[in-house]
Amino acid sequence: MYSTTQRMNNSLRTFVLMAGLAALLVGVGYMIGGSGGLMVFVVIAVAMNFAMYWFSGPMALKMARAREVSAAEEPELHRMIGELARRAGVPMPKVYVTPDEQANAFATGRNPKHAAIAVTAGIRTALPPDELEGVLAHEMAHVKNRDILIASVAAMIAGAIGAVVNVLQFSMLFGGGDDEDSGPLGAFGALIAVVFASLAATVIQLAISRQREYRADATGAQLLGDPLPLADALVRLQHGAQMNPMPVREATASLYIVNPFGGMGRQMAGWFSTHPPMDERVRRLRAMAGSGAGFTRAMS
Repeated sequence: MYSTTQRMNNSLRTFVLMAGLAALLVGVGYMIGGSGGLMVFVVIAVAMNFAMYWFSGPMALKMARAREVSAAEEPELHRMIGELARRAGVPMPKVYVTPDEQANAFATGRNPKHAAIAVTAGIRTALPPDELEGVLAHEMAHVKNRDILIASVAAMIAGAIGAVVNVLQFSMLFGGGDDEDSGPLGAFGALIAVVFASLAATVIQLAISRQREYRADATGAQLLGDPLPLADALVRLQHGAQMNPMPVREATASLYIVNPFGGMGRQMAGWFSTHPPMDERVRRLRAMAGSGAGFTRAMS
């Protein structure tokens, strides 16, 4: 499953990401506004880091247009998630549904006590029950492995950096950086800041280790008692995403179990993708089934 050391490593990665955001914002402030800009961006960095920790989960849900659903509205989802939470030894997450037709899902929250699992409207009709259980087991694994915070924070940081880039581009368009109060490099500094901030947004997305998805696949298979339903679901979800890409914000794409863009167009392929290769994920799961690991089907 997942060790205490690995959980501590996730906490360290989250701290590094938040510290990196603070350093980026302060550096950008100094480059475009000198000492005055530095002080303004210090305040912004502190406020954003506070917001990232406490509100990254709710922000991700809001960006996905997710709506919380009760057990009366979605009894099967609640039953499946409740049983998986029991097996994982974590509190029952809140259950959300997004209006998207593409079949997909994600988990978010700052810790297992404040976790949420969201599924798209399309997933409930696209997958048979055993494959839906496999997807939910994968998302429950993210909750159990305590990597939901780092994923949510990284998504919000990427979005924040995108906003900084937009501000800088707007400032340059209207002549920002040319007056005597500008930073030490003037307009050139603002240009560097735009390029660097754009690159940082990509790096932060890549900082979400692909091993996170591999671990969640393996842990989810253990929770479910059978790796094959998840493997089959991943194939079906990937095909659906390629046929019907979902228009989500690029900053939050890494949260989903499969790339909502279908791996085409909006994200670069290969090692630049925030998701590991689907063929490799499926291969590992099917290898687990054939390894004689003694899986016992845990759910009806």
